[in-house]
Amino acid sequence: MNDNQNTSATAAESRPPLTAGLTGAELLRWYWTLDELTGLARTMGVARHGGKAALTARLAAALDGLPLPAAPARRRPASTQLTGPVDGDTVIPAGQRCSQVLRRYFLEAIGPGFHFDAFMRDFIARGPGRTLADAVAHWHATRPDAARPREIEEQFEYNRFTSTWHRRNPAGTRAQAREAWHAHRALPRHPGGD
Repeated sequence: MNDNQNTSATAAESRPPLTAGLTGAELLRWYWTLDELTGLARTMGVARHGGKAALTARLAAALDGLPLPAAPARRRPASTQLTGPVDGDTVIPAGQRCSQVLRRYFLEAIGPGFHFDAFMRDFIARGPGRTLADAVAHWHATRPDAARPREIEEQFEYNRFTSTWHRRNPAGTRAQAREAWHAHRALPRHPGGD
């Protein structure tokens, strides 16, 4: 089959309904939203937490009658979260979230350009015992790396698609990108199966 025939065959296919009657391979061939996957997991009694990739792997195994990959442990809520007032000497406790208390402090200490980017989220998550002043220093130290373009992580499929689409279509509108996304996600991921 040549590329034109393969494209025509793929375009003629339509996404099947998401039911427990699918095989794992068929589930993996198509794009599904997290809400759709969560609904199927609920009807099948499969653990629904742990992110889209983990949920998809559990559902594919369940559909094929295979042992389920272990569901990741649920994070327990932090027992202690910082409350105001905080200052540079405030120590970040284990399990601290990127909260509004921290946002207010960082906006005041860093300025209106502050936002919780991947560098700061990671610092807060892995920073128990360090101070908020250490976090401010980390913010400033990571600005050169933050300014470099980075690959969008796989779990952010829509963002990856639209970023690529806009690079290829610089005059394209947001509505056109969204329309292209809907057309893209209606196609199988792996034409012709495995």
